[in-house]
Amino acid sequence: MPLYLIERDFAEAISEATDDELQELLDYNDAHELRWLFSFLSADKRRSYCLYEAPSPEALEDHARALGFPADRIIEVSETSAAVAVGGRSVTGFPTTG
Repeated sequence: MPLYLIERDFAEAISEATDDELQELLDYNDAHELRWLFSFLSADKRRSYCLYEAPSPEALEDHARALGFPADRIIEVSETSAAVAVGGRSVTGFPTTG
């Protein structure tokens, strides 16, 4: 399933969500084949970045509308890691295999 990064510009409201609101979000996700993987909050607490598996960006737009959370930007991303080889050496400094 594709991966998407959602940028939200009102992070403080999300960080203050109640347990009931978070449960509603998880229930919606389960019913619509969405998987919330991880979230980051910017240091200034103005933006959040949420990583989701979803069938399409439209499914995430519907999710945002239905739950009242903004989805200011939705970007399809691909998975990688710090062990990606750069010039025959990984960016972590550890040897690459393969």
